[in-house]
Order: sequence, then C-alpha cells, then structure tokens
Amino acid sequence: MVNMDEVLSVHQAHTGVLDIESCFDITTPTDLSEAYTPGVAGLAKLIAKDTSKKRDYTMSGKLIPVITDGSAVLGLGNIGPAAGLPIVEGKALIYKNFANVDALPMALNQMSVDQFVDTVKAIAPSFAGIHLEDISAPKVFEIERRLSNELDLPVYHDDQTGTAIVVLAGIINAAKVVGKNVHDLKIVVNGIGAAGVATTKILIAAGISNITLVDINGVINLGDANSNSYQQELVREVAQVDGKSLDDVIANQDVFIGLSDANVLSGKQVARMNENPIIFALANPVPEISPDDAKKAGAAVIATGSSQWPNQVNNVLVFPGLFKGLLESGIKHVDMALQLNVAHALANMISEPDATHIVPAVFDDDVVNSVETAVVDYAKQHA
Repeated sequence: MVNMDEVLSVHQAHTGVLDIESCFDITTPTDLSEAYTPGVAGLAKLIAKDTSKKRDYTMSGKLIPVITDGSAVLGLGNIGPAAGLPIVEGKALIYKNFANVDALPMALNQMSVDQFVDTVKAIAPSFAGIHLEDISAPKVFEIERRLSNELDLPVYHDDQTGTAIVVLAGIINAAKVVGKNVHDLKIVVNGIGAAGVATTKILIAAGISNITLVDINGVINLGDANSNSYQQELVREVAQVDGKSLDDVIANQDVFIGLSDANVLSGKQVARMNENPIIFALANPVPEISPDDAKKAGAAVIATGSSQWPNQVNNVLVFPGLFKGLLESGIKHVDMALQLNVAHALANMISEPDATHIVPAVFDDDVVNSVETAVVDYAKQHA
C-alpha cells in the first residue's frame, strides 16, 4: 500500500515532480547574445519565412502537452482540472524518465467541445503533438476526432488508445496460453466509455467480431435509447445478443474485459463462462472481481490494472515509446494500423506467454525501445 504521508512529502518538497532545466549555460555576453538577444531576432525572421523551421530551432519540435480537464479520472471520476494536475504531471514525469520525451502537464477548465478544440488549436504551435488525458466520454471522442482532423500533429488519447493497445497485446498472448484461436474468441466488454469504445474498435480491427457490449445500463444493442452514437456505431460491427444484463450474456463467453467498476463480476458468473476463461478485470483501484475469486471460479488467465498482481494492463507500456517514435518519425496521425503494429510488438516481446506473463512488465528495459521501433518501422513502411 502507498504511504500517503510519503506521497505528500515527495510532492510538497519539490512543489510537484517536475522542473524545467536549461540545455545551454549562459555565463558570458556571447552566450546571452546567442541564446537570447540579439541572436533570436535572426532566428525569429528565419521562422517567420518558414514556420516549419520552428521544429528544428525551438523546443516545439520535442515538446508535448499532457492535457486534462479532470472530468473522468480513472477510479476518481469528475474531480475537476486542478485535481487532475497530479495525474498529468505524473504522466509527464514518466515520459521524461522512461523515454526522455519532454512533456508539459496542463489543466484546462471544463468547457464545450468547441471551446476545448479551439483552445488546444490556439496553443498547438508550441508543441510537436497532443496527449489528451482523463476527459469524459462521449465528449472526448469528438475532441480527439476534430483535433486529429484539424491539426497537422499527432493527437493521442491515452485512456483510449494506450489502454486498447495493451489490452489487445494481452488478449493475443492469453489466447495462446489457453490454446484458442484469437479470432474465434467470444468476448464481453463491460464498460463502454472511452477505453471500452477504443478497445472494442481495436479488437474488431484485429479480426475479432464475436463481441458483446455491456454498459452501466446493460447490454447495448441496435437502437438502444440509453447509448450514444459512438456506442451505436460499434454495435453495428459486433454480434447482436439476447439479454439485458451482464448476467444474461456471461454464459459461454471466452473472455471478460472489464473497463468499468469494482465488484461487478462474480465467481458464479465466471464459472458459467467457457472452459479456461480469460478475465481482464481492469477497474482501478478495485477490479471488477478479485483475482483470487476469479481463479477459484476457474479463470485460466487473469489480468488487472494494478501492479499488485501479475499481468498489469497499464498504458505506461505504450505512451512513452509511442510518442518517442512519433517525434522521431514525424508521423502525424495515430491511425488504427499503427495501433495494431504497436500491440503486436508488445505481444511479441513475450516469446513464451504463460498464465502470469502475457504482457511485458512496466519496468522492462525493452518496452520503450520495442514500441518506438514499431512506430518508426511503420513510418518507413508507409513513407
């Protein structure tokens, strides 16, 4: 368990966990003239003639913002932009420590989609890409879509894309462990918010179509008045099922993917699934079912979102290496083909998966390099 007194002490001692450090020492008048005035006047004129030069001569070529409005923080809900700052500051620290990517934590007041998009577009000239974090669905879907279309920069939503990539990597290897063809898996996805929508999309793109969608109001089918347009788009691509609740549809499923809330799956329900069921109980801090209960009920492979159990499905496996690769390659869009490439790269890191080892460990030294290489190779193939 985390000692909160120690957490507060660490963060208060440094007023957060990040500093800005110079990469050029100013010790002489010449240093000052080159780093600042009058030298920057010539640099400014150069960039005025060709704005693409800012990528080469300013930190805009290597800096990304990690932007939140604090409206959908995992396990905490809508806590507001100020309270969302520690999360994005932590992400920025991980970027730097794991991949030497410079990231700036930013909190925006909660606002309409139009206002949010306009704000990010207004600050975009300072950055090389955009990382969105902890923004509520369905608003975030439209924000990401518009920014991706309207900016000539890679736009990435970690709660969607990062989570989805790691889930697919884990499912690929979990299928190997239980001796099932990944394309034949029957999967129920419980929780069709940002992560659930993105996860379902990548599963479909990977050739898995026998998927049942369940949200807080129950099973989602075509025409469901309680679902949004993004959920309805997904329903058109997956199996239509009878039943109204998770309990109605859990029988004979091969996989349960929980991106929802604590304690929504029981051992009795796991026991009604197909032989050697795969359980991804990813709610944090408390999973949909405890790993012990899932194992007692017959689960063959169990993954959670927590580091206290094996098979931690954590998007920290993706975003540091992904953006390192994006910055190196100059890719402007994180499309589905790229996501699949990264997911397979992560899965392939485990040469012989077993029940307790289906995804790399967060501190595996090769993770960032493997993801970065997957992005750079993809860029070369599509140059």
